[in-house]
Amino acid sequence: MANIRETDLPGIGRKFSVETDESEKISIIVHEDGKREIFHNPPDSPEDYELVVTLGDVEARQIASIIGGMSYRPSGLEQAELSLSQLSIEWYKLKRNMDCLGKTIGDLAVRESTGTVIIASIESSRKQKISPGPEYVLQEGYTLVVAGERSGIQILKQLLERGSG
Repeated sequence: MANIRETDLPGIGRKFSVETDESEKISIIVHEDGKREIFHNPPDSPEDYELVVTLGDVEARQIASIIGGMSYRPSGLEQAELSLSQLSIEWYKLKRNMDCLGKTIGDLAVRESTGTVIIASIESSRKQKISPGPEYVLQEGYTLVVAGERSGIQILKQLLERGSG
């Protein structure tokens, strides 16, 4: 994933310095009038940046849509998207009198009985627990971030509320 740093340029706009996974370095200056300038740092001259292109606001947005895949999607991405088309992610708050309170994720056999996973929990104190394990105890007020197929998530909700799927 690219490393991106932002710098305010008072009276000019904002500068985005990007170093890619391939160690390429570019800078993008977004001027307050909407103009964009893209600079490249040649590997043989680490202190110099060369202006590659200057774009107007509309041009920059058009090119961004191409780069972002809005005009053309490589077929490999379409296949990846299809394999995730059944995936749903939902936030579910635990409330008073639910059967799951005081039990662990392991006690409930969440993954085995519903085919879903709890990918995070946001506790009442706003503390976050990423990828809570089977020993994690569920408490009132916690918000669970769950992932799975819609039907599995519905079964999970029933399990949390009533103790049965």
